[in-house]
Amino acid sequence: MDSLDLKLPGYMVYCVIIACLGSFSNGWVIGSANVPGEVTHACVNGMNHIANSAFPDCLPMNDALWGFAVSSFCVGGLIGGLFGGTIQTKYGRKKTIIFNNLGWVLGAVLIGASVSPAMFIIGRILCGLSCGLGSLSTPTYVGEISTVKGRGMMGTCNQFAIVIGILLASVVGLPLAYVPLWRINYAIVAIPAIAQFFLMPGCVESPRYLITQNRLEEARANLQRLRPNANIEREFYEQVEGILGTTAANALTSVNMKTTEEKIDEKEFDSANLEDGVAPVANGGDCHATLNMIQIFQDPVIRKIAITVILLHVIQQLIGMNAVMYYSTTIFNMSFDAEMSKYMAIVTTVVNFVSTIVSLFLIDRMGRRPLLLIAEAGACIFSVLLIIGYVYEIGALLIVAVFGYVLSFAIGVGPIPWMVTSEMSPVYASSAVGSIATAVNWAMNFLIGQCFPVIFAEIQGYSFAIFAAIAAMAFVFTWFRVPETKNRSIEAIVKSFEA
Repeated sequence: MDSLDLKLPGYMVYCVIIACLGSFSNGWVIGSANVPGEVTHACVNGMNHIANSAFPDCLPMNDALWGFAVSSFCVGGLIGGLFGGTIQTKYGRKKTIIFNNLGWVLGAVLIGASVSPAMFIIGRILCGLSCGLGSLSTPTYVGEISTVKGRGMMGTCNQFAIVIGILLASVVGLPLAYVPLWRINYAIVAIPAIAQFFLMPGCVESPRYLITQNRLEEARANLQRLRPNANIEREFYEQVEGILGTTAANALTSVNMKTTEEKIDEKEFDSANLEDGVAPVANGGDCHATLNMIQIFQDPVIRKIAITVILLHVIQQLIGMNAVMYYSTTIFNMSFDAEMSKYMAIVTTVVNFVSTIVSLFLIDRMGRRPLLLIAEAGACIFSVLLIIGYVYEIGALLIVAVFGYVLSFAIGVGPIPWMVTSEMSPVYASSAVGSIATAVNWAMNFLIGQCFPVIFAEIQGYSFAIFAAIAAMAFVFTWFRVPETKNRSIEAIVKSFEA
């Protein structure tokens, strides 16, 4: 059986699941402050050591400082994402994922044992560093090891793990939202981090990354492990061709993909020389050197890809999902009491979880582009309904609008930008494109967290008109500029941008 016809081989799925433990940790950091937030910074006894002699009952902070403390992990995320490309290019995807867990473990210890707001904030920033680096390295690794036919489902696992982390952090946070148990809720993130640290060494390095390092025999062996009992020659040919060029691919594989007129004398390539050091380029060979964050904007093809990917990440944040989730309790207070509103906010997270499951099965059936268009249209419509429900105080409409918005986001705008970052970017540019996209994503996340409360305080429900307009513009952009990547190799997708 040809490996290009495989969908979900067991070992590949195992490696994806282990890699996505980092995404679960990311989700836990995002959701851990939701439920126990009040008791963390505004408990009755303040800095007094009543419940525990070693630690203060809580860490008193005003609303502004608390808002910064919660969103400070976005600062870490921006830094982690910005430098993540260089790190994963130098040390590889696998090692980056393994040692990225140190930030979550150290952050969990600092927050769990914090005796001051500064200690809490430093812990959140350390967790954010791992969130940012993980936001880049996990989708990159998953995209590079997945089969062509299973890449959509595997790519959605990244977002699915984040949503599970957010949901479980909210549910577990209910019984832990008391002094001194709130500390445990923040420290739990160390558990999946430690698990991934010890389990990830059992997974293989990305074959595509190994090809960029000219470790070709190891790349072939790893690809064979990921595609057991399948013929990998055609897939390996495509990967080598996309990174080292057609001439190298012809020299290193038994697949003849060239016409008679285009044949090149393969004697010009010595596979032993390719194995160590820089691959030579012969007679118009198209071997690509790794590009940095400046060079990707100098290459006309990669510039198109980079701009498309970056704008998708900008849309993901500016479309307003974080604002809707943050103000869901305020919205539900119009129809329910404070206690019920807290539970309804958790139900909203459940809707996000279920919707992400739906996207797992739709992503490879419908394709990325149709789901993205449906999601953006839905976000626009339900944002308008939020405005109507808020202005006219129609509680039922508000609930429908919130759930509908979350559903729309989860099936498309949530998972697809992370997925197409690795799908559209060739390996020689993926780290640079991914770094900028991840940094921009976290920067927009922080911007929304800091600016939206001010906007909401001024114009209330009308602020959702901003998100409706952004969703409408996103729909137009996707319609004209975003290609379909379903059932296409990374190399074939890149070639489509050359036209």
